[in-house]
Amino acid sequence: MFAPTDNAFSSLKAGTLNSINSQDQMQLVQFHILPALYTISQFQTASNPLHTQAGNSDDGEYPLNVTTSGNQVNVTTGVVDTTVSNTIFSDNQLALYQVDKVLLPMKLFGASSLSVSPAEAPAPNKPEKNVRAGAADSPSGSSDTSADASVAECLNRDTVKGFVVIVAIVVSCLWT
Repeated sequence: MFAPTDNAFSSLKAGTLNSINSQDQMQLVQFHILPALYTISQFQTASNPLHTQAGNSDDGEYPLNVTTSGNQVNVTTGVVDTTVSNTIFSDNQLALYQVDKVLLPMKLFGASSLSVSPAEAPAPNKPEKNVRAGAADSPSGSSDTSADASVAECLNRDTVKGFVVIVAIVVSCLWT
């Protein structure tokens, strides 16, 4: 599992997390989880792209690639490049690695997802329905930038708490 630091979340562009829906937020968390244990030395022989819990990496939606140089592990998503800066926990069933950036998958934050966003906001031929749907579906529909910032801060805390909860559950299951 890759665990971004608090600074990694703080460094995200304002509105990054609240620009995606709750399903995509869950996939973002799952993108940080590998389905098999990788030790630092096993990353040296890993076949790219690595599969994550978020989805299929072979189709280009959730590619996660690693390269190594000695004991340094570099991680790239096609959107973000970072390194494993610390091993937080490791045993024969679980490894938790600290990364200095939030791993942003191509499907959610790549160039193709940026071109999809404008298509999701069609020309206002029925503005009342679009306004209501936008306001109900997403807090990013608000024009109040201070409210948008508050939501982003809340999502940052909730996402970080989500990582902590996932780690606690996994560790608890392994030790029982």
